Amino acid sequence: MNCAILYSFRRCPYAVRARMGIHLSQLNPLVREIELKHKPREMLAISAKGTVPVLVTQDNQVISESIDIMRYALTEYPDIATHHLTPGEYQSLLSWLDKPTTTRLINANDCDFKPWLDKYKYADRYPEYSQLYYRQHAEQFIQLLENQLQKHLYLCTDTPTLADFAIFPFIRQFANVEPAWFNGMPYPKVHTWLATLVNSRLFILAMYKYPLWLPQQNKIQFKHSTNDDGRVIP
Repeated sequence: MNCAILYSFRRCPYAVRARMGIHLSQLNPLVREIELKHKPREMLAISAKGTVPVLVTQDNQVISESIDIMRYALTEYPDIATHHLTPGEYQSLLSWLDKPTTTRLINANDCDFKPWLDKYKYADRYPEYSQLYYRQHAEQFIQLLENQLQKHLYLCTDTPTLADFAIFPFIRQFANVEPAWFNGMPYPKVHTWLATLVNSRLFILAMYKYPLWLPQQNKIQFKHSTNDDGRVIP
């Protein structure tokens, strides 16, 4: 056990991908589940921008970008024996952490797709254009992923890499805005890829509902115990 601390919010896709990265590692921080409307003073004191996730390492390094948290967990606390991937798949995950394709896809998601996704989800807040207009712009990234998945089962290769774990929580949000429309669109590779990741044991663990840290400020370990089948149960 180490004394790192993770500030998280269950539904935030940035926090989701950080939690998946931690589940793929041996890192086991204390988790502080917060409400965005009641941000703890302790979190704001170390990260003034007030967004989740935030990881405070055991040597008091503050990491406030989700991708950086994922890379930190996987490089500093690798877990080749994880039950979520085979040893070969895990080595592939590590080898793809900083490759140009990984960086390009994640940057396209975070910098290009995410702003259109927000406007599509909350179109009433952006009355300058219609929801359809925002959806069509966001959809360009879905087509990019569809094209990418013509080459391999996952975005970079035939096993999941950082790009897959970092991007799919946002595609899940996009699909859930108008599920009937999304399911009827000709993106078969994206549909299969998304369903595989959403139904994975890793994602189910990452979406575990922790009790709120406030007001009791209880010490809650991110990972508690392991079942016979290898699942970590918070």
